Amino acid sequence: MNTPFPEIMTERLHLRAATPADAEDMLRYLSDPEVMKHTGMEPFQNTEDVLDEINWYHSLVEEDSGIRWGITLKGTGKMIGSCGFHNREKKHFRAEVGYELSPEHWGKGIASEALRAVVRYGFSHLRLERIEALIEPENEPSLRLVEKNGFLREGLLRHYEYGRGKFDDLYMYSILKEDIALADRVG
Repeated sequence: MNTPFPEIMTERLHLRAATPADAEDMLRYLSDPEVMKHTGMEPFQNTEDVLDEINWYHSLVEEDSGIRWGITLKGTGKMIGSCGFHNREKKHFRAEVGYELSPEHWGKGIASEALRAVVRYGFSHLRLERIEALIEPENEPSLRLVEKNGFLREGLLRHYEYGRGKFDDLYMYSILKEDIALADRVG
């Protein structure tokens, strides 16, 4: 059974499936060294690299191991980033969240708005109990983003990933479904 890709609307954003038609827009930010600096991947070189990324997004859904939304500003249709889940462990009700955003949209609350919507979707529709974020210690904007959105730092995973010719330490952050429920009651 093919279910349609779930779209999410927020105050300013339309989160939707990425398509090959988005490749040029995506290449603009995925080829930026600043955007890719903390991803463990080299900046993308061409639209073929982007099409591979879009295929990976689609494989997450097909394999039921995650879901990745393209971030667009309402009314524009132009892809400015992505946010979603990977490494989903259905048996354990958990997944890892990831995101990136085009630099011209940094500092405007867009990543926070997208992350909040995706986290809520994960808890309400994917039946997640725990959402994790693995972040390089030097990635201060990402650390601030998750902390501002209720994630708690659990510890440092030393030499956890290998990418771009080096081993990276990563902070493990998490948010639990009950953390959101508590924030809703208090807020």
